[in-house]
Amino acid sequence: MKIRLLALLFFISPSVFAEQTCGKVTIAEMSWASATLIANIDSFILEKGFGCETELIPGDNTITLTSMYERGEPDIAPEIWTNAFKEILEKGINDKRIRYGGKSLSDGGEEGFWVPKYMVDEYPELSTIQGVIKHAKLFTHPEDPDKSAFYSCPSSWSCQTASANLFTALELDKADFDLIDPGSGVALSASLAKANFQHKPWFGYYWAPTAVLGKYDMVKVDFGTGVDEDEYANCTTNIDCESPKVTMHPPTIVYTVITEPFAVREPQIVKYMNKRSFTNAQMNKLLAWVEENQADGKTAMEYFLTARPDIWRTWLTPEIADKVAKAL
Repeated sequence: MKIRLLALLFFISPSVFAEQTCGKVTIAEMSWASATLIANIDSFILEKGFGCETELIPGDNTITLTSMYERGEPDIAPEIWTNAFKEILEKGINDKRIRYGGKSLSDGGEEGFWVPKYMVDEYPELSTIQGVIKHAKLFTHPEDPDKSAFYSCPSSWSCQTASANLFTALELDKADFDLIDPGSGVALSASLAKANFQHKPWFGYYWAPTAVLGKYDMVKVDFGTGVDEDEYANCTTNIDCESPKVTMHPPTIVYTVITEPFAVREPQIVKYMNKRSFTNAQMNKLLAWVEENQADGKTAMEYFLTARPDIWRTWLTPEIADKVAKAL
Protein backbone atom coordinates (compact mmCIF):
# COMPACT_ATOMS: atom_id res chain seq x y z
CA MET A 1 0.00 0.00 0.00
CA LYS A 2 2.80 2.43 0.89
CA ILE A 3 4.59 1.64 -2.37
CA ARG A 4 1.42 2.32 -4.37
CA LEU A 5 0.88 5.61 -2.54
CA LEU A 6 4.46 6.76 -3.19
CA ALA A 7 4.15 5.81 -6.84
CA LEU A 8 0.90 7.72 -7.10
CA LEU A 9 2.50 10.84 -5.58
CA PHE A 10 5.52 10.49 -7.83
CA PHE A 11 3.55 10.28 -11.06
CA ILE A 12 0.67 12.66 -10.29
CA SER A 13 2.09 15.51 -8.23
CA PRO A 14 5.14 17.08 -9.92
CA SER A 15 3.28 20.34 -10.59
CA VAL A 16 2.21 20.50 -6.96
CA PHE A 17 5.78 19.98 -5.77
CA ALA A 18 7.04 22.64 -8.23
CA GLU A 19 4.42 25.06 -6.99
CA GLN A 20 5.39 24.43 -3.36
CA THR A 21 9.11 24.86 -4.05
CA CYS A 22 8.77 28.09 -6.03
CA GLY A 23 9.48 30.04 -2.87
CA LYS A 24 10.42 33.71 -2.89
CA VAL A 25 10.94 35.57 -6.17
CA THR A 26 12.34 39.10 -6.38
CA ILE A 27 11.24 41.29 -9.28
CA ALA A 28 12.73 44.64 -10.26
CA GLU A 29 10.14 47.42 -10.45
CA MET A 30 11.54 50.24 -12.59
CA SER A 31 10.30 53.80 -12.30
CA TRP A 32 8.75 54.22 -15.76
CA ALA A 33 5.14 53.24 -16.40
CA SER A 34 5.50 50.26 -18.75
CA ALA A 35 8.13 48.59 -16.56
CA THR A 36 6.06 49.19 -13.42
CA LEU A 37 3.02 47.67 -15.11
CA ILE A 38 4.86 44.57 -16.31
CA ALA A 39 6.50 44.05 -12.89
CA ASN A 40 3.10 44.10 -11.18
CA ILE A 41 1.63 41.75 -13.79
CA ASP A 42 4.50 39.30 -13.26
CA SER A 43 4.10 39.54 -9.50
CA PHE A 44 0.39 38.69 -9.59
CA ILE A 45 0.74 35.87 -12.12
CA LEU A 46 3.68 34.29 -10.31
CA GLU A 47 1.87 34.44 -6.96
CA LYS A 48 -1.58 33.33 -8.08
CA GLY A 49 -0.65 31.11 -10.98
CA PHE A 50 2.64 29.54 -9.88
CA GLY A 51 2.32 29.75 -6.09
CA CYS A 52 5.38 31.96 -5.56
CA GLU A 53 5.97 34.58 -2.89
CA THR A 54 6.98 37.71 -4.79
CA GLU A 55 8.68 40.92 -3.75
CA LEU A 56 8.93 44.03 -5.92
CA ILE A 57 12.28 45.79 -5.57
CA PRO A 58 12.77 49.39 -6.82
CA GLY A 59 15.50 49.65 -9.44
CA ASP A 60 16.78 51.09 -12.68
CA ASN A 61 18.69 49.58 -15.59
CA THR A 62 22.22 50.13 -14.30
CA ILE A 63 21.71 49.34 -10.61
CA THR A 64 19.50 46.33 -11.31
CA LEU A 65 21.78 44.70 -13.90
CA THR A 66 24.86 45.25 -11.73
CA SER A 67 23.10 43.68 -8.75
CA MET A 68 21.89 40.73 -10.82
CA TYR A 69 25.43 40.11 -12.04
CA GLU A 70 27.26 40.60 -8.75
CA ARG A 71 24.70 39.41 -6.18
CA GLY A 72 22.29 37.25 -8.13
CA GLU A 73 19.26 39.39 -7.30
CA PRO A 74 16.66 40.45 -8.15
CA ASP A 75 15.68 37.25 -9.90
CA ILE A 76 13.80 39.02 -12.71
CA ALA A 77 14.13 42.37 -14.47
CA PRO A 78 10.94 42.55 -16.57
CA GLU A 79 11.97 45.37 -18.94
CA ILE A 80 15.59 46.10 -19.86
CA TRP A 81 16.35 48.45 -22.76
CA THR A 82 19.48 46.70 -23.96
CA ASN A 83 21.26 49.20 -26.27
CA ALA A 84 23.11 51.03 -23.53
CA PHE A 85 24.02 47.88 -21.57
CA LYS A 86 25.47 45.48 -24.11
CA GLU A 87 28.78 45.11 -22.27
CA ILE A 88 27.37 44.01 -18.91
CA LEU A 89 24.69 41.90 -20.57
CA GLU A 90 27.22 40.04 -22.72
CA LYS A 91 29.53 39.59 -19.75
CA GLY A 92 26.71 38.29 -17.57
CA ILE A 93 25.55 35.85 -20.22
CA ASN A 94 29.09 34.63 -20.96
CA ASP A 95 29.75 34.16 -17.24
CA LYS A 96 26.41 32.28 -16.92
CA ARG A 97 25.06 34.67 -14.31
CA ILE A 98 22.11 36.05 -16.29
CA ARG A 99 20.14 35.15 -19.39
CA TYR A 100 17.56 36.73 -21.65
CA GLY A 101 13.91 35.89 -21.32
CA GLY A 102 11.51 36.92 -24.05
CA LYS A 103 11.07 40.36 -25.58
CA SER A 104 9.08 42.58 -23.23
CA LEU A 105 8.14 44.75 -26.21
CA SER A 106 7.88 42.68 -29.36
CA ASP A 107 8.29 45.71 -31.63
CA GLY A 108 11.29 47.01 -29.72
CA GLY A 109 11.68 50.41 -28.13
CA GLU A 110 12.06 53.65 -30.08
CA GLU A 111 14.12 56.65 -28.97
CA GLY A 112 14.88 59.96 -30.59
CA PHE A 113 14.59 63.74 -30.62
CA TRP A 114 11.07 64.93 -31.38
CA VAL A 115 9.05 68.00 -32.36
CA PRO A 116 5.24 68.38 -32.49
CA LYS A 117 3.59 67.56 -35.80
CA TYR A 118 1.73 70.89 -35.85
CA MET A 119 5.13 72.60 -36.04
CA VAL A 120 6.20 70.40 -38.97
CA ASP A 121 2.89 71.15 -40.70
CA GLU A 122 3.82 74.84 -40.57
CA TYR A 123 7.57 74.43 -41.14
CA PRO A 124 8.17 71.12 -42.99
CA GLU A 125 11.96 71.45 -42.64
CA LEU A 126 11.61 70.92 -38.86
CA SER A 127 11.46 67.21 -39.60
CA THR A 128 15.26 67.43 -40.04
CA ILE A 129 17.93 68.55 -37.60
CA GLN A 130 19.10 71.18 -40.10
CA GLY A 131 15.61 72.67 -40.06
CA VAL A 132 15.49 72.64 -36.26
CA ILE A 133 18.82 74.48 -36.09
CA LYS A 134 17.65 76.97 -38.76
CA HIS A 135 14.53 77.74 -36.71
CA ALA A 136 16.17 77.51 -33.30
CA LYS A 137 14.57 80.76 -32.14
CA LEU A 138 11.14 79.10 -32.30
CA PHE A 139 12.03 76.88 -29.34
CA THR A 140 11.89 79.50 -26.64
CA HIS A 141 13.71 78.82 -23.38
CA PRO A 142 11.46 78.89 -20.29
CA GLU A 143 13.96 80.99 -18.31
CA ASP A 144 16.43 82.60 -20.73
CA PRO A 145 15.08 84.61 -23.71
CA ASP A 146 18.52 84.54 -25.35
CA LYS A 147 18.58 80.73 -25.49
CA SER A 148 16.62 77.99 -27.23
CA ALA A 149 15.35 74.97 -25.31
CA PHE A 150 16.29 71.33 -25.79
CA TYR A 151 14.68 69.01 -23.23
CA SER A 152 17.08 66.19 -22.40
CA CYS A 153 16.60 62.79 -20.83
CA PRO A 154 16.62 63.17 -17.01
CA SER A 155 20.13 63.03 -15.52
CA SER A 156 19.30 60.06 -13.30
CA TRP A 157 18.43 57.92 -16.34
CA SER A 158 20.85 55.99 -18.54
CA CYS A 159 19.60 57.75 -21.71
CA GLN A 160 20.98 61.06 -20.41
CA THR A 161 24.48 60.13 -21.59
CA ALA A 162 23.34 59.53 -25.17
CA SER A 163 21.24 62.71 -25.17
CA ALA A 164 24.16 64.81 -23.94
CA ASN A 165 26.63 63.27 -26.40
CA LEU A 166 24.27 63.79 -29.33
CA PHE A 167 23.65 67.37 -28.21
CA THR A 168 27.42 67.86 -28.43
CA ALA A 169 27.82 65.98 -31.74
CA LEU A 170 25.02 68.01 -33.36
CA GLU A 171 26.65 71.22 -32.09
CA LEU A 172 23.31 72.44 -30.79
CA ASP A 173 25.09 74.76 -28.38
CA LYS A 174 26.42 76.73 -31.38
CA ALA A 175 22.78 77.35 -32.37
CA ASP A 176 22.23 78.72 -28.83
CA PHE A 177 20.33 75.69 -27.61
CA ASP A 178 20.53 75.03 -23.89
CA LEU A 179 20.35 71.45 -22.68
CA ILE A 180 17.59 71.40 -20.05
CA ASP A 181 17.55 68.60 -17.47
CA PRO A 182 13.85 68.18 -16.63
CA GLY A 183 14.75 66.43 -13.37
CA SER A 184 12.38 63.50 -13.79
CA GLY A 185 10.43 61.55 -16.35
CA VAL A 186 7.22 63.10 -15.03
CA ALA A 187 8.56 66.60 -15.59
CA LEU A 188 9.77 65.70 -19.08
CA SER A 189 6.38 64.35 -20.12
CA ALA A 190 4.65 67.33 -18.50
CA SER A 191 6.72 69.76 -20.58
CA LEU A 192 5.80 67.92 -23.78
CA ALA A 193 2.12 67.66 -22.83
CA LYS A 194 1.91 71.33 -21.86
CA ALA A 195 3.45 72.39 -25.17
CA ASN A 196 0.96 70.28 -27.11
CA PHE A 197 -1.99 71.52 -25.07
CA GLN A 198 -0.98 75.14 -25.66
CA HIS A 199 0.13 74.49 -29.25
CA LYS A 200 3.60 75.80 -28.41
CA PRO A 201 7.06 74.75 -29.72
CA TRP A 202 8.88 71.85 -28.11
CA PHE A 203 12.11 70.02 -28.98
CA GLY A 204 13.64 67.21 -26.97
CA TYR A 205 14.27 63.57 -26.21
CA TYR A 206 11.48 61.02 -25.81
CA TRP A 207 10.82 57.34 -26.31
CA ALA A 208 8.08 54.89 -27.22
CA PRO A 209 5.94 53.10 -26.29
CA THR A 210 4.59 55.74 -23.93
CA ALA A 211 1.22 57.27 -23.17
CA VAL A 212 2.54 60.67 -24.25
CA LEU A 213 3.55 59.62 -27.76
CA GLY A 214 0.37 57.60 -28.00
CA LYS A 215 -1.68 60.68 -27.10
CA TYR A 216 0.18 63.45 -28.95
CA ASP A 217 1.21 63.49 -32.60
CA MET A 218 4.98 63.98 -32.65
CA VAL A 219 7.58 63.75 -35.43
CA LYS A 220 11.00 62.19 -34.86
CA VAL A 221 13.71 64.53 -36.15
CA ASP A 222 15.88 63.01 -38.90
CA PHE A 223 19.61 63.62 -38.37
CA GLY A 224 20.33 62.60 -41.99
CA THR A 225 22.97 60.06 -40.93
CA GLY A 226 21.10 56.82 -40.46
CA VAL A 227 22.16 54.54 -37.62
CA ASP A 228 25.80 53.84 -36.79
CA GLU A 229 25.45 51.01 -34.30
CA ASP A 230 29.18 50.83 -33.49
CA GLU A 231 29.32 54.57 -32.78
CA TYR A 232 26.18 54.38 -30.65
CA ALA A 233 27.39 51.39 -28.62
CA ASN A 234 31.01 52.48 -28.18
CA CYS A 235 30.76 56.27 -27.90
CA THR A 236 27.25 57.76 -27.87
CA THR A 237 26.22 55.78 -24.79
CA ASN A 238 29.64 56.11 -23.13
CA ILE A 239 29.98 58.84 -20.52
CA ASP A 240 33.73 59.04 -21.23
CA CYS A 241 33.29 59.55 -25.00
CA GLU A 242 35.40 62.58 -25.92
CA SER A 243 34.45 63.08 -29.58
CA PRO A 244 30.90 61.85 -30.21
CA LYS A 245 29.64 61.68 -33.78
CA VAL A 246 26.09 62.07 -35.05
CA THR A 247 23.95 58.93 -35.30
CA MET A 248 20.28 58.20 -34.99
CA HIS A 249 19.18 56.06 -32.06
CA PRO A 250 19.03 52.42 -33.16
CA PRO A 251 15.85 50.51 -32.36
CA THR A 252 16.20 49.07 -28.89
CA ILE A 253 15.53 45.41 -28.25
CA VAL A 254 13.71 45.33 -24.93
CA TYR A 255 14.17 42.06 -23.06
CA THR A 256 13.21 40.47 -19.80
CA VAL A 257 16.45 39.48 -18.03
CA ILE A 258 16.61 36.59 -15.56
CA THR A 259 19.38 35.41 -13.26
CA GLU A 260 20.79 32.05 -14.31
CA PRO A 261 20.24 30.30 -10.93
CA PHE A 262 16.57 31.30 -10.97
CA ALA A 263 16.18 30.17 -14.60
CA VAL A 264 17.62 26.74 -13.74
CA ARG A 265 15.44 26.49 -10.64
CA GLU A 266 12.16 27.58 -12.26
CA PRO A 267 11.98 26.41 -15.90
CA GLN A 268 8.17 26.67 -15.98
CA ILE A 269 8.34 30.34 -15.03
CA VAL A 270 11.01 30.90 -17.67
CA LYS A 271 8.57 29.50 -20.26
CA TYR A 272 6.05 32.11 -19.15
CA MET A 273 8.68 34.86 -19.29
CA ASN A 274 9.62 33.82 -22.83
CA LYS A 275 6.00 34.22 -23.96
CA ARG A 276 5.04 37.36 -22.02
CA SER A 277 5.26 40.25 -24.49
CA PHE A 278 3.41 43.38 -25.62
CA THR A 279 3.23 45.12 -28.97
CA ASN A 280 3.84 48.87 -28.89
CA ALA A 281 0.21 49.45 -29.86
CA GLN A 282 -1.01 47.36 -26.92
CA MET A 283 1.32 49.09 -24.50
CA ASN A 284 0.53 52.58 -25.78
CA LYS A 285 -3.19 51.99 -25.13
CA LEU A 286 -2.50 50.61 -21.66
CA LEU A 287 -0.24 53.52 -20.77
CA ALA A 288 -2.81 56.01 -22.03
CA TRP A 289 -5.35 54.39 -19.69
CA VAL A 290 -2.85 54.56 -16.83
CA GLU A 291 -2.30 58.27 -17.40
CA GLU A 292 -5.97 59.12 -17.84
CA ASN A 293 -6.88 57.30 -14.63
CA GLN A 294 -3.75 58.26 -12.67
CA ALA A 295 -3.37 54.58 -11.89
CA ASP A 296 -0.48 53.05 -9.95
CA GLY A 297 1.17 49.79 -11.00
CA LYS A 298 -1.18 47.55 -9.04
CA THR A 299 -4.33 49.24 -10.32
CA ALA A 300 -3.02 49.13 -13.90
CA MET A 301 -2.23 45.44 -13.48
CA GLU A 302 -5.76 44.70 -12.25
CA TYR A 303 -7.24 46.63 -15.18
CA PHE A 304 -5.11 44.77 -17.73
CA LEU A 305 -5.74 41.29 -16.34
CA THR A 306 -9.47 41.97 -16.12
CA ALA A 307 -9.85 43.67 -19.50
CA ARG A 308 -7.42 41.71 -21.69
CA PRO A 309 -7.50 37.97 -20.93
CA ASP A 310 -7.21 37.50 -24.70
CA ILE A 311 -3.60 38.67 -24.36
CA TRP A 312 -2.34 37.19 -21.09
CA ARG A 313 -3.99 33.76 -21.38
CA THR A 314 -1.81 33.06 -24.41
CA TRP A 315 1.24 33.31 -22.14
CA LEU A 316 0.10 30.53 -19.79
CA THR A 317 -1.11 26.95 -19.70
CA PRO A 318 -4.91 26.68 -19.33
CA GLU A 319 -4.49 25.37 -15.77
CA ILE A 320 -2.35 28.28 -14.61
CA ALA A 321 -4.47 30.82 -16.52
CA ASP A 322 -7.57 29.56 -14.72
CA LYS A 323 -5.85 30.05 -11.35
CA VAL A 324 -5.02 33.64 -12.26
CA ALA A 325 -8.58 34.29 -13.45
CA LYS A 326 -10.01 32.84 -10.25
CA ALA A 327 -7.72 35.02 -8.14
CA LEU A 328 -9.03 38.13 -9.90
